[in-house]
Amino acid sequence: MGAIERPAFSSEDRKRIYEYVERHGTVKRHKLREIVELPTSEFETHLDALTADGYLREDDGTLQLALEFGAIETYEENGFEFTIRPARQRDFEGLVETIRDVTAEETYVVAETIAEELLYENAVNRHNTVKSRMFFVATVAGDVVGWTHLDLPQVEQVRGTAQQTVGVKETHRGHGIGGKLLARGIEWAEANGYRKVYNSIPVVNDGALEFLTMHGWDTEAIRRNHYTIDGEHVDEVMMAYEI
Repeated sequence: MGAIERPAFSSEDRKRIYEYVERHGTVKRHKLREIVELPTSEFETHLDALTADGYLREDDGTLQLALEFGAIETYEENGFEFTIRPARQRDFEGLVETIRDVTAEETYVVAETIAEELLYENAVNRHNTVKSRMFFVATVAGDVVGWTHLDLPQVEQVRGTAQQTVGVKETHRGHGIGGKLLARGIEWAEANGYRKVYNSIPVVNDGALEFLTMHGWDTEAIRRNHYTIDGEHVDEVMMAYEI
């Protein structure tokens, strides 16, 4: 199942099973069976269909969304190796830690909001009839050190645009990780028919604004006094990349 496809189900029971997994990130097969309160044969039939249709996947008895985000890619620069891949639920703690590491060093309000959403929902990827959220992560020796996130609205009028965030831990900068993450998100958006991605940055975050500008992003709009940071009103710079 692609993240731009609106979920559709042939029965309410099948929808109920999918929505529970979608809201909770992962769930053990036997626990899900107890929660949905269906006869075993019906439960197995619905679950097999959801798996066959690409809505859910199962790893060692644990169910999660089966969104198709792309391949795993490994890069090496002067002996430094990192991997960029689709994020999974098992990346939850490392992802939140990485976002908070970045936002502790620089003002990135949208990323802070994403971290809070992750903690509130306890789910990395979301995909329902209202919106879809996906992440790619950068890892070094298996540890998450960077991310890029795409927020993908399902409402028809705005389905051509996506919000993107990106960040790398300060200890792992200088190796091109941020540029690769940014490009990976844009490449995915282009391959899936999006015409524009945007990123909203406080004007005081000079590093992020310079980074996006260097990678071909343009200032689309400025919202005056949009944030209150350290008691001061601060403008928001809305950056965009036309695909």
